Amino acid sequence: MNIFVGNLPYDADDQVLKETFEPFGAVESARVISDRYSGRSRGFGFVEMNDDTEGQAAIDGLNGKDLQGRALTVNQAKPREPRSPRW
Repeated sequence: MNIFVGNLPYDADDQVLKETFEPFGAVESARVISDRYSGRSRGFGFVEMNDDTEGQAAIDGLNGKDLQGRALTVNQAKPREPRSPRW
């Protein structure tokens, strides 16, 4: 299951994200998305969990919960839509 995590603190990194989700089950990957020019976090990330039951438990347990003073937005990620080429 691919999980979207929004409203992350700007100083949160991949390790913090992984540690936040590990109590709910095995985390395959955790990635905070950063700006390609400044390198600063964009305030959201993605977590992959192999077990859908554990993923749903993480969504239920973490959505709206506080992480370093910010209420997380956690839900199942939507598939990425194809983009038209930039010319």
